[in-house]
Amino acid sequence: DLYRKVFIFRKDPSDAYVLLKAQAEQPLQNFTVCLRSYTDLTRPYSLFSYATKAQDNEILLFKPKPSEYRLYVGGKFVTFRIPEGRWDWEHVCTSWESATGLTEFWFNGKPWPRKGLQKGYTVSAEAVILLGQEQDAYGGGFDLYNSFTGELADVYLWDVGLSPDKMRAAYHSLRLPPAILTWKSLSYETKGDVVVKPRLRE
Repeated sequence: DLYRKVFIFRKDPSDAYVLLKAQAEQPLQNFTVCLRSYTDLTRPYSLFSYATKAQDNEILLFKPKPSEYRLYVGGKFVTFRIPEGRWDWEHVCTSWESATGLTEFWFNGKPWPRKGLQKGYTVSAEAVILLGQEQDAYGGGFDLYNSFTGELADVYLWDVGLSPDKMRAAYHSLRLPPAILTWKSLSYETKGDVVVKPRLRE
């Protein structure tokens, strides 16, 4: 149970990562990823990387610069622009549904305009899921200058699109539905210079 704890990635650049041990029971027609991050990096970095043998960017949450997030599904991406530079915790939830191809992006509890991506696509279930590195190959192929340095918390993956009230609940750390990955019962392995510590502030 990582409640009120964080992963701290201490070095920049870094070869460290956290391997998350969970498997979707079947291919995903929908998903929601949520997490909280705190960093002063201005270079590109990867937050959440879900790679399959066929596609290294099957699901990827990536930040190419301080004013942008990118969500990749099946190797294609959409960009969401955000206000830059408050140096604070940033909470992001992003969801995708195959039937319409619609992606939702919620930043600090507020929804951004929806965008279209990979309508009709299916996300494969067999994946390697990492925090802090971008996989350019199944479980590897890291570029140190896409690595994350800073603090990560409240990581979740669902096989459904969350409703707006649940997106807001995730931001406020309230009760959430059962998930494939749950911060309060996370099965993980740290690789390299990653430390688990209590959060310093809310």
